[in-house]
Amino acid sequence: MTKSLLFGHHPCAHVVPLGPIPCSRPLSPSADEPLGFEAVYEAHFAFVWRNAQRLGVEPGLLDDVVQDTFVVVHRKLHEFERRSEVRTWLFAILRRVIADYRRTVRRKPAGATAPADLERLRDVRGASDDASRLEAAELVGRVLRTLDADKREVFVLSELEQMTLAEIADGLGINRNTAWSRLRAARQQFEAELDRLEGLEGEARR
Repeated sequence: MTKSLLFGHHPCAHVVPLGPIPCSRPLSPSADEPLGFEAVYEAHFAFVWRNAQRLGVEPGLLDDVVQDTFVVVHRKLHEFERRSEVRTWLFAILRRVIADYRRTVRRKPAGATAPADLERLRDVRGASDDASRLEAAELVGRVLRTLDADKREVFVLSELEQMTLAEIADGLGINRNTAWSRLRAARQQFEAELDRLEGLEGEARR
């Protein structure tokens, strides 16, 4: 298993497995040009959707969570002063919406991480065909579900969204030292759990 591939730089994932969701298009207006809601929605819908999945939103609630996130975006877009990246601002809104759902719905989050969304991590098991890739992605999804919410958030933003430590700290409202501490712990736990599960699977095949 090549763990160096897991924590290296990966291209952004645009494949969203539930429904025909288009790839996001870059959003780069000038600093003095106001952001339009339609442009933000088109550019970042896939980002919000896939991260709702990664943060454990149940499949049956994904549509509602994403919709409510953009309702808040529509209401607060005029307040966005561009002191942070749009993605970090959106992620902060998404976290609050998910927290509200979990308080009101009171269901245990499924924590499902979509195989297609994790396809970039398939090489951690040296997968060489579609079946192996699916198996590898499912394994990684199981590992992500073992991380607590704080660790999963920083892991997702760093390893899957390729955000910088500064962006992560800004988006989560924490300082950089805390962000780094959580990320380091998340990586260690992820590797240890991945090793444990792979060891169990290896024994089962003997």
